[in-house]
Amino acid sequence: MSQPRALVVDDEPDLRELLDMTLSRMGLEVETAEDLSSARRCLASNGPFALCLTDMRLPDGNGLTLIKEISRDQPDLPVAMITAYGKVEDAVAALKCGAFDFVSKPVDLEVLRNLVRTALQMHQDDIEKNGGRQETAAGKAQANQPPPQAAVSDSENALLRKRLIGESEAIQRVRRTISKLARSLAPVMISGDSGTGKELAARLIHDLGPRADRPFVAVNCGAIPSELMESEFFGHMRGSFTGADADKEGLFQAAQGGTLFLDEVADLPLHMQVKLLRVIQEKTVRPIGGRAELKIDVRILSASHKPLKPLVDAGDFRNDLYYRLNVIELNMPGLQERPEDIPLLARHFLKSIADQWNEPPRSLSDDAIQALKSHAFSGNVRELINILQRAVTLAEGETITANDLSMDAEPQPSGNEQRRPGSQNLDDYIEDVERNILENALREARYNKTEAARQLGISFRSLRYKLKKYDID
Repeated sequence: MSQPRALVVDDEPDLRELLDMTLSRMGLEVETAEDLSSARRCLASNGPFALCLTDMRLPDGNGLTLIKEISRDQPDLPVAMITAYGKVEDAVAALKCGAFDFVSKPVDLEVLRNLVRTALQMHQDDIEKNGGRQETAAGKAQANQPPPQAAVSDSENALLRKRLIGESEAIQRVRRTISKLARSLAPVMISGDSGTGKELAARLIHDLGPRADRPFVAVNCGAIPSELMESEFFGHMRGSFTGADADKEGLFQAAQGGTLFLDEVADLPLHMQVKLLRVIQEKTVRPIGGRAELKIDVRILSASHKPLKPLVDAGDFRNDLYYRLNVIELNMPGLQERPEDIPLLARHFLKSIADQWNEPPRSLSDDAIQALKSHAFSGNVRELINILQRAVTLAEGETITANDLSMDAEPQPSGNEQRRPGSQNLDDYIEDVERNILENALREARYNKTEAARQLGISFRSLRYKLKKYDID
């Protein structure tokens, strides 16, 4: 196999030489360009390339222009941006334009080598998807082909369809987006109501990307006590505080080379937001009691069922951290946005329940299917699973009817519909609504408070406080 080739675009001769030397020692054949026009000529006639590194500011244009052109014409070519130190805006802009990652000046060679290894793995994966074919931009133009789309293999499609069930336009759009996001290292904010599958989406982004063979570490930010957060995220050294009997690896170290998924990131207290922002910018962590900074190579994916922008406006979430985490947003649709998928999901989960409980599979009557399709799922897929588990337990025959589902007879308000407070004042009305939600969640979770908190998308501490507030036992 011939040597992989890299294109380095920068107007500083010293930096071009440093990058040329570093990449050559990694076994790459390197071509350099000093401006945008010469980079275009190289891409058109001297390819194919396995990697492109481009500076942000070039004598005759902008590196973002080159990134957009590569993303449009050669989507299988990984391109990374070289940004000035501290220029967060440039890095975010590059990722939004299609860069898979960025590296800051002065270039840290260890960070650069990790970036290059990831890019080469991405490029090799794309070649395998294309059946080993690799074409230059000139060859594609001569063949009079339309602008290419990034390849999606049959195995990727199969995995996406197996784990993201449904044929609605909403879920097909999610599958297409996940396939694209898997080819990038850009931070992704996954939004959506509780139970829509935000962690499932994060795992798919990881499993379909170049870090699939490295760790995927998920953490619920609302489930960690505030006083233990720094130790959980960054680790600690033995003797650094009372009870620290041994060195402890933090979540960032555990996810080294892979992906760290921050679920319910809105629950991070402000002091941890500051520390997290620094880690993302510096790509280093220091364990509590440690003297040395440890380099980390981790992709950050985050999720929240709460919209973060109102929290930013209220001063409860840092604006700079918001823009670093929310480079690309992926919204997971609720069941009300894809009711045609409910029968498919229900049959899938009924089969899974039968397999897990070692029981014969149950079917759904027509009235049961209609009842599910018309139900307002506040807990989405998670609520659907709970309803089906209860129905399997209560149903006497092999066919589950609408009565077996035991759903509330009165439909819950959905979309923009709201119940009117009537003669109640607003505070009393809101308290009644919250009390009902808490009681329903406890019933759905069979009075398991940890499960109820998870269904509601709040921390266990928040649930405990609210139960005490409303005197719910």
